[in-house]
Amino acid sequence: MDSQKEALRRIISTLANKNKELQDFLETVDHTLTGLQEESCKVMSDLEMELDQLSSALNDKGEELRNIITEERCRKEAELQKQRLDGHVALRSCDELLDFAHQTLIIDKEEEFLKAAKQIKERVTMAPAFRLTTRPAASENMGQFTVDFGAERAGLQRLHFLPVPRPPEIDLSSCVVSDNNITVVWRLVGEGDSDSVCGPIKCYELEYRKTDHDSSLRAAGEACWEKICDITESQVTISSLKFDSRFIIIRVRAKNKMAAGEFSDPVTMETRAYNFGFDASTSHVELKVQGDTVTWDPQGVKGHDPRLRGKESKSSRSATPSPNKMTGSRAGRDRFAGESYTVLGDQEMIMGCHYWELRPLPDWKSLSVGVAYQASLGRFDQLGKSASSWCLHASQWLQSSLAAKHNNRAKALDWPLPQRIGIYCDYDNGDLSFIDVDRLHVLHSFKTKFSQPLVPAFTVWCGGITITTGLQLPSFMGNFLSTNQSDLSQ
Repeated sequence: MDSQKEALRRIISTLANKNKELQDFLETVDHTLTGLQEESCKVMSDLEMELDQLSSALNDKGEELRNIITEERCRKEAELQKQRLDGHVALRSCDELLDFAHQTLIIDKEEEFLKAAKQIKERVTMAPAFRLTTRPAASENMGQFTVDFGAERAGLQRLHFLPVPRPPEIDLSSCVVSDNNITVVWRLVGEGDSDSVCGPIKCYELEYRKTDHDSSLRAAGEACWEKICDITESQVTISSLKFDSRFIIIRVRAKNKMAAGEFSDPVTMETRAYNFGFDASTSHVELKVQGDTVTWDPQGVKGHDPRLRGKESKSSRSATPSPNKMTGSRAGRDRFAGESYTVLGDQEMIMGCHYWELRPLPDWKSLSVGVAYQASLGRFDQLGKSASSWCLHASQWLQSSLAAKHNNRAKALDWPLPQRIGIYCDYDNGDLSFIDVDRLHVLHSFKTKFSQPLVPAFTVWCGGITITTGLQLPSFMGNFLSTNQSDLSQ
C-alpha cells in the first residue's frame, strides 16, 4: 500500500510539473501571439508610411521637372513671339516701301522723280527689314529635358523587404558583473559583411529579466522583460540594479532602418546577494516599518507616558525626549520593548559574506546598526550592551558622537557622522566592518567567532533610517579586508 501511494505521489508530482510547464508554455504562446499581432500592424503601418513618402517624393520631383520644362518653354516662346512681332512690323514697312517705289517709277517729271527716289533710298537705309535677323532666336528642341526613369523603375521592381539583421551573439566571457552593475558585450555573427547583407545597423535593443530559475521561460508571477532601447554601441552597462533574485537573463537584438532581428540566445548570469527586510513582528511598538524604511513615532510615547507630558510642560528646549528617559508600552511577546527601540532583519546569516547599507533620514537623532544573535537577544536588550550583539552607534542628540559597541563596551570613533554606512559581515571568518561609503573609510572592524545564526539589527530613536539590500560585495571592500583591525574583539 505504501509503495503504491509513493508511486502515485511520483505520478502526481510529474503531472504537476508538466501542468506548470504547459501553463508557462501557453503563457509564452499567448504573449508571442499578441506580439505578432502588434508587430504585423506596426510593419504594415511602416510600409504605408514609406509608400506615402515615396509617392510624395515622386510627385515633388515630377513637379520640379515640370516647372523646369515650363520655364524653358515660356522663355523660348517669349523670344520667338518677339521675333514674330518684329518681323510683322518689318514686313508691313517693306510692303509700304515697295508700293511707294513702284509708284515712283511711273513719275514723268524729273524733279519729282529725284525727290521720291531720294526718299526711297533713305527709307531703305532705315527699314526694319534690313536690321532684323532672319534666324529664329530659339529652337524647338527640348531634348535636354528628356528623363529616363528606367533605372529607378528597375530598382522599384527589384524592391523587396529590408533584410532582417542576424541575431547578435552575447560574449559571455567579456560580460562583467560588479558593484550591482552588469556590463553586457555582444558581436554580430558575420559582422564583416553585415552592412551589405542587411543594411547598416541603426541600434540595438537589450532586454533583461530577473528570475530565480535558470531558464529563459518566464514562470508565473515572475517579472516581465525590461528594455533598454537605442543602444548605438555593441555593449551596454545596466547600472544600479538590486540583486533580489538568483539570476538575471539577458538577450539582445539588432535593428536596421526599420526592421528588428530576432533576439540572441539568452544568457543567464548569477546575481546572488544578501536580501532581507525588516521583521515587523520584532519591531518596537514605537517604530513604524514601511518597506525599506523604519521611523520612530514619538506621538505614541507622548500619548501614554505622563512623565513625558510633564517634562514637556516644564521645558521648551526640545519636543524630543531623551532616549534614556523613555519607557515603552507593553506589546507582543516577540516585540522589543522598554528602551530598546530595535527591529531585526528577517533573513539569517549562517555562512558566507554579506553586505548592506544604511542611510539616516534627514531628521535622525540616534541610531545603531549591526548584527545580533536573535535567539540570545532579550526584548529589553539594547544593541551593543550584551555579548549577543555588535553595532555602530551614532548620535546627534545634544552632541555628535560615533562609537563601536559590543558586550557593554564602547570605543569612541574620531570621525564625522557618516550619511551612508556600509555593513560587511563575513560569518565564516568572524569579520564585521562598518564603512563610511561616501569617504571610503573603515569606521571600525570587529574580529570574533560567530557561533549562532546572525540577523541584521537596527535601533532608531527620533527620525528614521532607510536600508539598501540586494547588494553585491562592493569592489572597494578588497582594499579594506587585508587591513581590518579590532580593539573590541570577543
